[in-house]
This record gives sequence, C-alpha cells and structure tokens, in this order.
Amino acid sequence: MLHNFSDFCTALYECGFSMGGGNAKGVFAILSYGCQEQGNFDSPIKWHTGEPETDPWEWRMRVLEERDDIAYSKFFFRTSGYITKEWYPCFYAVRRQGGTFEEAYENGTVSGTAKKIYEIVSGGKIAINEIKQVGGFHREDNAKFERAIVELQMRMFITICGRAQKRNKYGEGYGWNSTVFATVEDFWSERGCSIPDLDPSRSYDKIKAQILKLNPEAERKKIDKFIRG
Repeated sequence: MLHNFSDFCTALYECGFSMGGGNAKGVFAILSYGCQEQGNFDSPIKWHTGEPETDPWEWRMRVLEERDDIAYSKFFFRTSGYITKEWYPCFYAVRRQGGTFEEAYENGTVSGTAKKIYEIVSGGKIAINEIKQVGGFHREDNAKFERAIVELQMRMFITICGRAQKRNKYGEGYGWNSTVFATVEDFWSERGCSIPDLDPSRSYDKIKAQILKLNPEAERKKIDKFIRG
C-alpha cells in the first residue's frame, strides 16, 4: 500500500512506467483507483485534497519539479502516464523509430498544427497559454490544437516540464497555473542526460516483457497500443 509521495516514486522506479490516473486501461497503473472510487479503499492516498504527500494529483508536478529521473506527460492511450529515466529510451525508440520531427512532417504523419506548436516549443520551454498566443490560435482552433498537443506528446516530440502562473500585460500573476512544455531533448538535457539510440524492436520486446511481469493478464492488443502509442 502506498502511504505518500516517496512510496509512489519508489514503486514507480521498480515498475518503470505507469498510467497516470487510477485506471490501468487493462495494462498497468501503480494506483488502482481514481477519485470516484477512492471511498471504497482504506488508504491515506486521496485524490484532489491538495495535500502534496497524499494527493496523486499533486504528484504529477512534484516528479517534474523535485526529481530529475521521471517524466510525466500524455504518453498512453492519449492520456497521462509516468515513465522513469531508465525506461524512457525504450519508449522513445519505439515511438520515434530513429526519425526526426522534420522527417515525420515530410512523411505526412504529423499535422500542420503540430508543426506550428513544435516549432514554438523548440524555441525553449513555454506555457500552453503562451503557445496559443504566439501561434495565433483562437477559440475556434481549440479542437485541432488539443489534438495536436496530445499527438506531439504521444509521439515523444514534446513533453510536460512543469507549470507556471499566467501573467497579464502588467506581469501580474492571475488564475490557475498553466502547463509548461519543452521538447523531449531539452527536458532530459536540463536534467543532465541525453537519450541513447536504442533498437526499436528490442525496446518493444523489453517493454512488453515488463508489462506482462506487472500484469500477466494484459491483452496483447492493449499492450501493443500502450507501447506504440
């Protein structure tokens, strides 16, 4: 049973990766319940309490702000997940297949909206509201913007790197914090490491073996989607 943030980090490092919420999606999640089910579990871990030690919603930012060996972003099934530094290169190898963003765009496998966002994020880490401002995205663009921002995370071109409070034209903070993004390469470079060039096929097999170790009942189709994105 998890009791706090430290327990979660220890468990995550032993497992290597996990869905971010309380739904395993038929594959694997360290925490087996979400906020709607938590009343059925006798555990100190409770969602959306604001307590940094026992609220999993707080942990997603804590791993980015306090650790240098864990990534959190929308990795799996177009929703959130965690991957440790040890296992990240394996997923990177499978998702990127040794290619660059420019090659992916030329091949038509990423959208024009994703290209615009990627070019903005390539200039340095930036909050999502600022991406919209710089890119000239408007309310009517919300649907394609959201698809593209998730697409870039799933393909491991950009990743969440933290949060920042919104600022008005006078530099005053207001409202909720905004998610900040960086390129994957910048994210890991800031943490003092680079991503090794691994074989995609061997990486796939390694991740698959670990999933089956964590969840022997996982279905092959779900495993494949979890790994490939």
